[in-house]
Amino acid sequence: VQLQASGGGLVQAGASLKLSCLYSGPTLSTYAIAWFRQSPGKEREFVSAISWTGSGTYYADSVKGRFTISRHNAKNTVYLQMNGLKPEDTAVYYCAADPGTRVSGTAVGDYRYWGQGTLVTVSS
Repeated sequence: VQLQASGGGLVQAGASLKLSCLYSGPTLSTYAIAWFRQSPGKEREFVSAISWTGSGTYYADSVKGRFTISRHNAKNTVYLQMNGLKPEDTAVYYCAADPGTRVSGTAVGDYRYWGQGTLVTVSS
């Protein structure tokens, strides 16, 4: 399984960005997808996750109400719409996949496959 995150960039506080995660794997495979982020000197932390059907979505408290996760399975893509960005959102954002249909957890170890990350920088 391969994942490729894109859409990061440099924005001012209050702006919006939309990240994309393109995933590929064996035909008929299903995956729950999550976004994590990591800032310099900090551990990788959970941001959001979505089940295979999209019916289950989960958010870290720090992004709830500002970020929205969605997916388009026909395009093998998961999106993270980020609104009202804050300087503390600055991080490398990673998407990760867990085989199955449901979101099994929010820990790094709950996800088997990882993409390379995309950098989001929010200036004050």
